[in-house]
Amino acid sequence: MELNWSTFILEIINFLVLVWILKHFFYKPVLNIIARRKADIDNTLTQAKDLHTEAEALRHQYEHRLQDWEQEKQLARDELRTEINQERARLMQELQQSLEQERKKIEVSNQQRLQATINKAEETSLAHSAQFATRLLESVSGPEVEGHLLTLLIDELKQLPAGRLDMLRASWGEAPSEIHIVSAFPLSENPRQSLEQVLRDITQLNLPFQYEQDKALLAGLRISIGAWVLGINLQDELKGFVELAHGS
Repeated sequence: MELNWSTFILEIINFLVLVWILKHFFYKPVLNIIARRKADIDNTLTQAKDLHTEAEALRHQYEHRLQDWEQEKQLARDELRTEINQERARLMQELQQSLEQERKKIEVSNQQRLQATINKAEETSLAHSAQFATRLLESVSGPEVEGHLLTLLIDELKQLPAGRLDMLRASWGEAPSEIHIVSAFPLSENPRQSLEQVLRDITQLNLPFQYEQDKALLAGLRISIGAWVLGINLQDELKGFVELAHGS
């Protein structure tokens, strides 16, 4: 077989033309497409890597947030428990104070009721005692007892000091028009004269005497000179005894 150089050269030229055509019209676009695809793949990989990094960061942040949340919940539970304990202690203290106040009120009320019962019993006892003493004095009272009381009164009036007499003379109030004498029993002439003389001496007044009889006095006298009243009788003594006991 004889080599045809012209044909061989033409084949080479055709091959080079084909290579040039392939390079310019097919291989270069393909390379561009491959380069773009590679760039897209690299970009996608970069984005995926960034997303993975971001996801890891979010995962770590979420884990830390969970830890922080657990700590916050525990702190909130501790604070709530502390507040509950404080509120319970405050309520218990208020309850104890309220109970103590109620106890004191009840104690005071019981003491008042007890004291009222004691006072009532004392009043009843005093009333019974006064009634008994009244019945007793009624049984023993008489002109003799009244005579002794009148003698005692005259002696006491004669022994009054000057200062006491001045004070009595200043306590008449309005100028008296008479000296009123009440006795349980009628007074005889001599005791009347003695009493009238003593009263004139201590009052330095020349007034008429008016006599009255009142058996409620039991025994003794009650003398009224203006606003001044002098009582020396069993009724006033019993009344004074009961009033003094009530005051005590």
